[in-house]
Amino acid sequence: MRVRTKDMTSGSPLRLIFFFSLPLMLGSVFQQGYMIVDSIIVGRGVGVEALASLGAADWINWMMLWAVHGFTHGFSVRIAQEFGAGDGKRIRKAAAMITLLSVILGLALTVVGLVAVDPLLRLLQTEETIIGGSRVYLYVMFAGTLAVFAYNMAAAVLRCMGDSRSPLAAMIVAAVVNIGLDLLFVLVFHWGIFGAAIATVIAQACAFAYCLLVMRRLPMLQLDPEDWKIDREVLRDLLRLGTPPALQNAIIAVGGMVVQFVLNGFGFVFVAGFTATNKLYGVLESTAIAFGYAMTAYMGQNRGARRPERIDAGMRGVIVLSVCFSLAISVSMILFGRSILGLFVSSDAANAAQVIEIAYRYLFIMSCPLIFLFFIHAYRSSLQGLGNMAVPMWSGVVELVVRIGVALLLPRLMGQNGIFFAEIAAWIGASSFMMVYYYANIGRIKREINAESR
Repeated sequence: MRVRTKDMTSGSPLRLIFFFSLPLMLGSVFQQGYMIVDSIIVGRGVGVEALASLGAADWINWMMLWAVHGFTHGFSVRIAQEFGAGDGKRIRKAAAMITLLSVILGLALTVVGLVAVDPLLRLLQTEETIIGGSRVYLYVMFAGTLAVFAYNMAAAVLRCMGDSRSPLAAMIVAAVVNIGLDLLFVLVFHWGIFGAAIATVIAQACAFAYCLLVMRRLPMLQLDPEDWKIDREVLRDLLRLGTPPALQNAIIAVGGMVVQFVLNGFGFVFVAGFTATNKLYGVLESTAIAFGYAMTAYMGQNRGARRPERIDAGMRGVIVLSVCFSLAISVSMILFGRSILGLFVSSDAANAAQVIEIAYRYLFIMSCPLIFLFFIHAYRSSLQGLGNMAVPMWSGVVELVVRIGVALLLPRLMGQNGIFFAEIAAWIGASSFMMVYYYANIGRIKREINAESR
């Protein structure tokens, strides 16, 4: 097992960002692949109502997952900056404090999630025909929050030290485990939605175990008893970095739950079609997320190394990559999306054609302005890597307001199809907000970095 870290403070920014992102893209493909397989196996092996149950649980589940991701992503910015500065002692102290915070927050979120499942499903007026399956899925997923937190923490630390290959390998392990257990638990043991959920939790635990083995081989992460002593200053800084992204993601998820509330009023067939496309959402977003991770590491390392002259070149590089990849993905989804969506529903199922038609309509609308989703991740992650957590958090508020406004208004004006525009309107609003801030303030940010290096 060869471990590679990457110094991103020298060399071609576009080349660095692309090759750093490549393993992360592949990792996302495997991650999204096993999540899609979950839905395919449940949809075809259990039925349309079971697929709708997963859909009704989606935004509640994402609220937890995104909160976990927000905390760990924010914590890792400190690692990127210390790695850029070349300070091994401070890296070890940060890693120890991140581990302690991850355990505490993981346990707290587990309790909160389990208590909130039933009230949230009732609040969203989930149909009685599908609420039982949604409840089972969420209980199992939230019970496994600590495993999810552990994997995301370990992967974020490795990424910010320039290692994007180990998270890829961890996702391959997780995908193989998850798909194998899906087939066993759902199709052989007939555990239904419970089997799909427990397979996902076990897969996340296996991914963490792999990352832990990698981290134990890195000299900069060989922690001593001294590193575990509580450092309140480091803990405060980690919470300063991690809390805004977690709140930002939770705020975004609240907007998604309002969309789900409106959606639940359209019946389980519409929910099932919407769910099928939402399962492909991860494929649409996976490359954008990979570029975002790369920009957090790139900007964080250059911020720590006091190299502000590399900021503009890095941003130009990620914009070029975003335009090229978003266009390729959009065209692919428009041309082949209907065939892919057909995998989620058995052709023998009642309402199968209706479900696929609803799903493709949503996929087409979502694919056209995909570049704005890439812009969200490029600018949000760049600002976070530079240590600015407030503006990305406020962009989450913009997403919330726009998503809720469109979800509540457009269905009244144009019927059920109006709900399809809530997501893309939120992308456009949030990305525009961050782009205006970034270009209005990047000169000041670079001057501040220059002043620190004197």
